[in-house]
Amino acid sequence: MSEPKQLNVGLVGAGVVGGGVVKHLTRNADLITERLGMRIHLKWVCDKDESRLKDLPIPVQHLTGEVQKVLQDPDVHVVVELVGGTGFAKTLILDALNRGKVVVTANKALLAHDGEELFSAAAKNSSNIFYEASVCGGIPIIKSLREGFVANHFPIIYGIVNGTCNYILSRMTADDLHFEEALEEAQSRGYAEANPALDIDGVDSAHKATILASLAHGFWTGFENTYVEGIRQVSRLDIQIARELGYTIKLLAVVKSDGDGNSPAVEVRVHPTLIPHSHVLSSVNGVFNGVVVNGDVVGDTMFYGRGAGADATASAVISDLADAALNLKFGSKQRVPAFVAHRLHARVRTIDDVESRYYLRLTVEDRSGVIAKVSQILGDADISIASVLQREAPEPKAGHTEASSGTVPLIMMLHTAKDRAVREAVAKIDGLSVVKYKTVVIRVENFDATTK
Repeated sequence: MSEPKQLNVGLVGAGVVGGGVVKHLTRNADLITERLGMRIHLKWVCDKDESRLKDLPIPVQHLTGEVQKVLQDPDVHVVVELVGGTGFAKTLILDALNRGKVVVTANKALLAHDGEELFSAAAKNSSNIFYEASVCGGIPIIKSLREGFVANHFPIIYGIVNGTCNYILSRMTADDLHFEEALEEAQSRGYAEANPALDIDGVDSAHKATILASLAHGFWTGFENTYVEGIRQVSRLDIQIARELGYTIKLLAVVKSDGDGNSPAVEVRVHPTLIPHSHVLSSVNGVFNGVVVNGDVVGDTMFYGRGAGADATASAVISDLADAALNLKFGSKQRVPAFVAHRLHARVRTIDDVESRYYLRLTVEDRSGVIAKVSQILGDADISIASVLQREAPEPKAGHTEASSGTVPLIMMLHTAKDRAVREAVAKIDGLSVVKYKTVVIRVENFDATTK
């Protein structure tokens, strides 16, 4: 039997990323063919908004607004889903898989919420799902975890995985901006949406953390089990104090396991984090992403690059198409399965049981006895204070609650404690009459010596 000479692709969703895929597949078609020994052919490009199709460098007979033309075409080997969302996209992917077609997707939200169902459908239909573009854009983190590090357990994964948040925090750090100022700048540059909630509330990062945790540990951890905090509460003062203490504040995704056996407890969390200046992730700035993977065999590896945008994401989609093409060429759709469930008794550790160090910023009345009241509550909870810093009230600015007339910021660094104990103690502290605003709590990550 002769080898197939091309991979026929139906691409659904010709927006920013879809348009980028078309552009780069067309521009670098000969290079890709030389490297693969077969051509990737865009048999269909589909979008319900047909105005997106008119300027694509694709013959008109291969353009359509009807998704069923793509799904029902028996010559289409791969369906690329780039429409986003969790409604139509899920129906589209399941339909494609049930027809035996391979799927390529960048849909992190859908995978985080419904990955278990989708990958089960792929296995049932002897098909496959490729999803490199769902996490960190052009950084090949999925392929590395799935193939390059196949011999490894993963005790720790740390990631800065959202470019919007990283840009905002980087600008706050570099130019002493307030959060609102940095966000407005990010929006003006196109790095943040008009409604930036998905990014700045940590949800986008949590989708990616859920995918990484599930792939790394061989069971679906569940998006609902990923602890999420965003960056809205991080102030200019927090950035300044962190710098004085030797830290940089980043929105960090953390995946940790307590063992290598079949029933580990895995914690999956996303929140602002104080990172020591000496750690490599503290220097990941702007819209860039960075992921540190600790494998029990390979040790520490660092992945760095653009985590979003048409070009970076298109590069990841095309790399998945290349894998699908090689699978077709050698007659194996599932040469490397999309997901292998191999830890059936593992569990997710809740945030209550996570242990960390903590930074607290209280806004308190400027009078004696305040520190004693706060220390008493922490002491009763068996939480040890590492250091206390008191600052003069910063210059007031409308809309900011770092401090106000008659109050001062009080900063406490705590030794390692359980998260639940700290949160319960802070709730009691916030109930004191001398505390005027809700206390800001930021975790301090204890990086292992091998990840510095």
